[in-house]
Amino acid sequence: MVARKKNIVSENRPDGMSVSEITALVKENVEKNFPDIWIIGEISNLTRASSGHIYLTLKDESAQLRGVVWRGAVPMLAIEPADGLEVLCHGRLEVYAARGTYQVSIDKMHVVGMGVLESRLLLLREKLLQEGLFDPHRKRPLPEFPKRIVLVTSPSGAAICDFLETLKARWSVAEVFVMSVRVQGAGAAEEIAEAIRQANLLSLPIDALVIARGGGSLEDLWAFNEEVLVRAIADSRIPVVSGVGHEIDITLADLAADVRALTPTDAAVKVSPVLTQVLDLLNGLLHRAHTALVQRANQASERFDSWSRRLAMHEPSRTIQDRSDFLDRTSSHLASVMRVNVERASERLRAAAAQLEANSPLAILARGYCVAWTDDHVGVLHSIANVQSGAFLTTQCTDGRIISRVLKTESVLPVAPH
Repeated sequence: MVARKKNIVSENRPDGMSVSEITALVKENVEKNFPDIWIIGEISNLTRASSGHIYLTLKDESAQLRGVVWRGAVPMLAIEPADGLEVLCHGRLEVYAARGTYQVSIDKMHVVGMGVLESRLLLLREKLLQEGLFDPHRKRPLPEFPKRIVLVTSPSGAAICDFLETLKARWSVAEVFVMSVRVQGAGAAEEIAEAIRQANLLSLPIDALVIARGGGSLEDLWAFNEEVLVRAIADSRIPVVSGVGHEIDITLADLAADVRALTPTDAAVKVSPVLTQVLDLLNGLLHRAHTALVQRANQASERFDSWSRRLAMHEPSRTIQDRSDFLDRTSSHLASVMRVNVERASERLRAAAAQLEANSPLAILARGYCVAWTDDHVGVLHSIANVQSGAFLTTQCTDGRIISRVLKTESVLPVAPH
């Protein structure tokens, strides 16, 4: 009887779904119905993997949701994620079948309200202030006539154009090395800090380092309030000019820099003299030297006249005549020598200015050419055989230089003639 009852139960039992089947069904429905969502929550349990991915938990008072920011999406975040921040995230829900869990894949992130950011800013500012990073005694003066300037900025923003155009109009003889970085979003602060460190490792002497970015909200400019960037500015052996935002925007990078500029344009003004004013100054000094020489010649002539009159009182007519003739010749010769020297000095100044302008690399490169060489400066780069992957290249263009790193090299076979 027992065996028969078991057979009846077995015959009436419905077919079941496997774990994989039910999970696949859940995954299909979840990912199909939640491909584009916005979620508000507080970040906790944030972890940065060595792969570059960011793992976190979004929570409110009654629930939690796991989240992930894949490495490729990190640069698109408007703010650097941190535990305790209340954020608005955009993404899609995903089911991880191997664990039977679901998570949100985040591709955008914004802070909810500025109160949290402002509180973090005040705490960090007080901390760095106590360490002396904003001490006015740490500020260094900028060189009066800079030869080489490093510009750290975004290659696509208005800041780079404003800076280079202003600098070219004021002090075109300076060489500019442009280091391209992101100036907004997660990871931007680390990228700018690394560019500052690389600039300090260049073999060429650099006179000034300029950080430039246009204006924006507190969230947009948050990279310039990150501790890693502020410390890189403070550690730089090259004087740093911070030209970030507009006049009303003040960041911790501004406070740590040697010179704060109101805008990228103002940064170009603060880092450079005006070439025409320098030439006017040289001409003024030349005029003063000429005037001083003439005055000394006139004084010498007057002394000779005085001596001649004294001798005449004793009637040494021949001696007086000889002295008078000598004085006339000497005065004439001196005046002639002074005129010649002044004219030669003026000509040398004009020739030097013309030669400086003619030999400027910018004048040669203005025709559209660029020249590249490796960081060890063994010569101009003629072949890919002379450069290795990972090496730094310096590319000279008409409006500045670009520092770049070689990812790989590819040979190009010559096209066979038809």
